Amino acid sequence: MKKICFKKLVFFVLSFSVLISCSTNTVQSKVKDDGIQQSDSNFANVISVQVSGSEKSYSFSVKLKSPDEGCKQYANWWEVISESGELIYRRILGHSHVNEQPFIRSGGSVNISANQTVIVRGHMNNTGYGTKAMKGSVSSGFAEITLDKDFAIELEQKEPLPQNCAF
Repeated sequence: MKKICFKKLVFFVLSFSVLISCSTNTVQSKVKDDGIQQSDSNFANVISVQVSGSEKSYSFSVKLKSPDEGCKQYANWWEVISESGELIYRRILGHSHVNEQPFIRSGGSVNISANQTVIVRGHMNNTGYGTKAMKGSVSSGFAEITLDKDFAIELEQKEPLPQNCAF
């Protein structure tokens, strides 16, 4: 009897994992490697992107929602990356935005063409990259996407990186 229950438990866990990996566009939480569900509210989520400027020299205005608590937990950058995960531009955020949520910060000059598809995502100093981002181009606009939790994770070590937090 115990052996049968064990098999049912394993089947449930495997089924849950498959469900999560097959439904990345609609899942509102992610499963960490230790198996604990973690809500997207623990990350700096990009909720809108506006672009102005001209070819090869665009300014991005990015609206982020993040669970800032001061320098111990804050959104410390947003970035523009290629579809293959190459860093194109990073806007460092020098302080937390505890009483300003969501907030918009602009940055540029971003060297892309009007038709080039890019991804804009946020980063938290203590939880890293979230899965909620925006994908699109200057010419077609941006729409929400859900990234794999490990997509271009190596960019966390790439310069420029924040030097400190003001408040």
